[in-house]
Amino acid sequence: MKILVTGHNGFIGKNLCLYLRSKGLTVEGYEYDSYKLPSISKFDCVMHLGAISSTTEKDVDLVMNRNYDFSRWIFKECKKYKIKLQYASSASVYGTGTNFSENAPKQPQSPYAWSKYLFDRWVSNQDYENLVQGLRYFNVYGPHEGHKEDQSSPIHKFTNQAKSIGSISLFENSDKYVRDFVCVQDVCRVHYKLLQHNKSDIFNVGTGSPVSFQHVANLIAKKYNSDINYIKMPDNLKGQYQEYTCANIDKLTSAIDINFRTIEEYLNGQNN
Repeated sequence: MKILVTGHNGFIGKNLCLYLRSKGLTVEGYEYDSYKLPSISKFDCVMHLGAISSTTEKDVDLVMNRNYDFSRWIFKECKKYKIKLQYASSASVYGTGTNFSENAPKQPQSPYAWSKYLFDRWVSNQDYENLVQGLRYFNVYGPHEGHKEDQSSPIHKFTNQAKSIGSISLFENSDKYVRDFVCVQDVCRVHYKLLQHNKSDIFNVGTGSPVSFQHVANLIAKKYNSDINYIKMPDNLKGQYQEYTCANIDKLTSAIDINFRTIEEYLNGQNN
């Protein structure tokens, strides 16, 4: 099977390419270039991960062009050549809601979240014969996310802080901020397993077992004998910061068999 991965230099894309190649698949990568669109017809499957992923990006036109318009072009090309399509959605579409089933009401709070919601909605209104699967990522962490800087996961940030300065910076009231953190290697396994599931749908990709930022910080502080320093949340995050996420994975686990690892297992080196 020959697969195109868009956004292959990004955090999840880099991990996904490595994983798929380890399974013996032929993988090519593509990074967005408005002057050189990819040739879709030669592939068996497109895994479309490329996007402006910053939840704090305020340039709406830029986000819509890259995350919505280009995604529609990818969809139409896959439909034309009857090629399998898997694309990255996001749990940010749920916003401040507390119902995290795939058909729950959506409350996007940022241009990024809106772009993902609108593409999900557009796809749901299309007719197509090829396989189309949306993967609605929750809070992904793992290797190769260093370049994300402020957008990297707390697991990555806290580990770097603990190892480099011996002190973790944690928002006040972080015991109340609870997220569904999912390891990137498990996300890759989901992509691979869903290739064998010949049904078009959108799937939540999370563990279904959320933990607090405080719990994450405690684990890392203990591992590296680090302090925890409490700080105020910056103004640019207020109003759009999700206090709680928990993937309803009933649809996913009815489609594939997968056991998600815990953060403890990841930190203890069980991350292969």
